Amino acid sequence: MKRWIIRAVGLVVAALAVGAGLWYTRSNGVERPAFRTVPVQRGDLLATISATGTVEPEEVVDVGAQVAGQINTFGKDKNGKPIDYGSVIEEGTVLAQIDDSLYAAEVAQATAQLEQAKAGVKLAEADLEQLKAKLDQAQRDWDRAQKLGPSEALAASSYDAYKSAYEIAKANVAVGEAAIVQAEGAVTQAEATLERARRNLGYCTIKSPVKGVIIDRRVNIGQTVVASLNAPSLFLIAKDLKRMQVWVSVNEADIGHIHPGQPVSFTVDAYPGEVFRGEVGKVRLNATMTQNVVTYTVEVLTDNSNGKLLPYLTANVQFELSRRQGVLQVPNAALRWFPKPNQVAPEFRAASSGPASRNGEGGGGGPQASAEPGSKNAESPGSGALGVLWAKQGDFVRPIQVCVGPSDGTMTEVSGDALKEGLEVVGGEQEKQAVNQATVNPFTPQLGRNRSPSRP
Repeated sequence: MKRWIIRAVGLVVAALAVGAGLWYTRSNGVERPAFRTVPVQRGDLLATISATGTVEPEEVVDVGAQVAGQINTFGKDKNGKPIDYGSVIEEGTVLAQIDDSLYAAEVAQATAQLEQAKAGVKLAEADLEQLKAKLDQAQRDWDRAQKLGPSEALAASSYDAYKSAYEIAKANVAVGEAAIVQAEGAVTQAEATLERARRNLGYCTIKSPVKGVIIDRRVNIGQTVVASLNAPSLFLIAKDLKRMQVWVSVNEADIGHIHPGQPVSFTVDAYPGEVFRGEVGKVRLNATMTQNVVTYTVEVLTDNSNGKLLPYLTANVQFELSRRQGVLQVPNAALRWFPKPNQVAPEFRAASSGPASRNGEGGGGGPQASAEPGSKNAESPGSGALGVLWAKQGDFVRPIQVCVGPSDGTMTEVSGDALKEGLEVVGGEQEKQAVNQATVNPFTPQLGRNRSPSRP
């Protein structure tokens, strides 16, 4: 019994010794770094700015109603069908007819008032003729009275009466002439009232001011439209759907890179995989602010001769900033990765120790020192900064100074004397779990179809 206990204690001590040895080896052993490398590739690179916009007709006319009333009928398009969505119309085509009974009555009333005003002119002219005749009689009486003068043949009171009659008749003629002018003014006013009534009657017939396509019909037959301060919108007409625009909202940080004539490509969800082309036509200056984010509207002109693009489709737009062909490029992660100090080859540790290494310790950022455009360090077109790539050297890495060019968001153009196509550079580190997968604890049970069964 004692011998069995001694053997059991010995086995336990041996197992503890083996475990302690493994733990010491793992804790004090140097773990080899496992780097994830990517090759330097040569190809075409397109630097773009991404934004979202809406497809809009190039020119839209909003047709409204200037009078109130009920919609009685719709007009006919060029094919003889009632006006509806997508109807092709010519200039002057009748779009709708508003009930004109009230306005026709106003025209009749204004016509009667005009005739009455014209009759008033004739009455005033006749009155003036009578007044002129009375003036002529009074003038003759006054002339005779002046020849006789105040004497025994003509009493002084009669003399004064003739004089007063002449003055009154003269004044009455002036009043008659003014009455004619007043009557003629009433005629002019009645004519204006009649013209207004006729215009309102004409407004009951809604006609198209342009040639185009109906893209929106906002009323139905029997609906009453009320024109107040703002004319109610009845139809929306696009003059030419063969020319379209894309209204794109561009962030203020990117608007400095946008200019008229700049090539643009965009896609719409209605046609997956098909790329449409256009160019920047105008940058609107009326910026909008939403939650402290300032955006500008950019108008992109595009051809729509095939009629595929429909109004108000959502467009995913790419503004082309720089197109590079046959350049060396690496993933952006390779420029952002930076090694720990003990991962750098000993002969390069002194050169890599600095603010950049301290900032990037732990694999965070990269040592991209800025360089002025046009300097010796920025020889590649479009580059404005220096960067560092890291290539494997045994179990360590060594730095490669490069000049950074444009980026498409995934790949970045790089150039340098030490670069060549196919060169493997470090893009990151593999997960520790994947690195240590080959180290297996012998005391851990192994499950597998090919493992031989343990013997008792």
